[in-house]
Amino acid sequence: MSTKVAVVTGSNKGIGYAIVRGLCKQFKGDVFLTARNEELGKKAIQSLNEEGFSPKFHQLDITDQASIERLRDFLKNTYGGLDILVNNAGMAYKNASPAPFAEQAEVTNKTNYFGTIAVCDALFPLLRPHARVVHLSSMASSYAIRKCSPEVQAKFLNPNITIEELTALMNDFIQAAKNGEHEKKGYPSSAYSMSKVGISVLTHIQQRQLSADSREDIIVNSCCPGYVDTDMSSHKGPKTIDEGADTPIYLALLPEGTKSPAGEFVADRKVYKFNEYEYKMWYETSTYCGVLFIEITNQIRSAENKQN
Repeated sequence: MSTKVAVVTGSNKGIGYAIVRGLCKQFKGDVFLTARNEELGKKAIQSLNEEGFSPKFHQLDITDQASIERLRDFLKNTYGGLDILVNNAGMAYKNASPAPFAEQAEVTNKTNYFGTIAVCDALFPLLRPHARVVHLSSMASSYAIRKCSPEVQAKFLNPNITIEELTALMNDFIQAAKNGEHEKKGYPSSAYSMSKVGISVLTHIQQRQLSADSREDIIVNSCCPGYVDTDMSSHKGPKTIDEGADTPIYLALLPEGTKSPAGEFVADRKVYKFNEYEYKMWYETSTYCGVLFIEITNQIRSAENKQN
């Protein structure tokens, strides 16, 4: 029997690092920590070695097609497949960033949406039966959906939307931002939130496709880790990285034959949908997500004020 293998993108620090550590504890197979910077990645490996874990390292920049293909070829030649893929790699501009919104929209989505798509396109053919895929999204995607116009919401929430149609919507948002008319066209002023809308909707589409695949029991879910003490949050989050990693690890290790969650948006190991009622329930019942709600609201208001 071939050795099972898990890959966590963007995992030399923060939540990704904690996911690797958690998988090393629970997953019966090889766990790959990946990072753009080889030196930083190997330092993270050394740190985990000192904790008694033995993850492996492979360089990966999800915005670099050649880098993605090198990982794909390595996995195919060494393992013959892939059992767990956690798409954790992502980026966000700081609230006080002077970068024009047009730049933020393009650069953020290049990594968070298009980079994730590129990784999936390359690695999904390697997924073995019973494989698990986890996309790190955010509750910000739910907030962004509510900030979209009804017409734009309807397009994103169309149950039959295709990846091509979703990508066209993401490109339309980017182009509208470049033209300074994203609000006029019904999009919110948050590049990060919109990138996570793309990821959350992508999850539903991919599960629909994988459910029709000849390979048995492949499940993909997206999740919000909560507001975590990481570089991305400027260390404002109340959650530790291990607390943030809990739901992604839970989803990565869903047992064979799991029916739900599948193609869902998950937080605190619970399934949530893109509608106002459940969003309000989430806000009212989660301290962590309540804090994040305030932070995201402030970010979007700040972005709107800068443009007025």
